[in-house]
Amino acid sequence: MWNLPYRRGRALLFGDMAKQLRIYTVKPGEMEAFSHEWGEHILPMRLQRGFRVLGPWVIDETNQFIWILEHDGDFQVADSRYYNSPERLNLSPDPARHLAKNEHWMLRDP
Repeated sequence: MWNLPYRRGRALLFGDMAKQLRIYTVKPGEMEAFSHEWGEHILPMRLQRGFRVLGPWVIDETNQFIWILEHDGDFQVADSRYYNSPERLNLSPDPARHLAKNEHWMLRDP
């Protein structure tokens, strides 16, 4: 089907790991502040809760911040636990205040 490179007999895929594409449209002039707060607060909290993160990337032309979030277990349960954790609930100011729009899309291998 796909001509993928192999390593130790396995394709370079994450297998059954759930993946979610996150696309945030950042308010004009707030990308630097958002990126800093995301890296300082959101990224470490996600990693501590067992998520893997690919990215982030920025599209300057559309003022978008893009990253991929992965988890080995039940993604929805883990994501809900993250948002309901005391650390996330008490994060102030919330970096989401910099966002004009956010989109989350579950991904799958072809």
